[in-house]
Amino acid sequence: MAKVTVSLDAELVVEIMVLSGVGSPQDAVELVVRDYIARGHRTESRTAVRDEALREVDAKPSDTQG
Repeated sequence: MAKVTVSLDAELVVEIMVLSGVGSPQDAVELVVRDYIARGHRTESRTAVRDEALREVDAKPSDTQG
């Protein structure tokens, strides 16, 4: 996998290290980024399930009232 170098504010990185409990700045930032991506995938999955349910309700023919 390709690597990218990014400059971040030292205080921000220290905050990430403290919150994540990881001693390496590289590992701490990588952990936060991976968590953010995983959270996005989980949100997409939940949204897709809800959208599918709404489509099924919309697809059912409604009873005509007379």
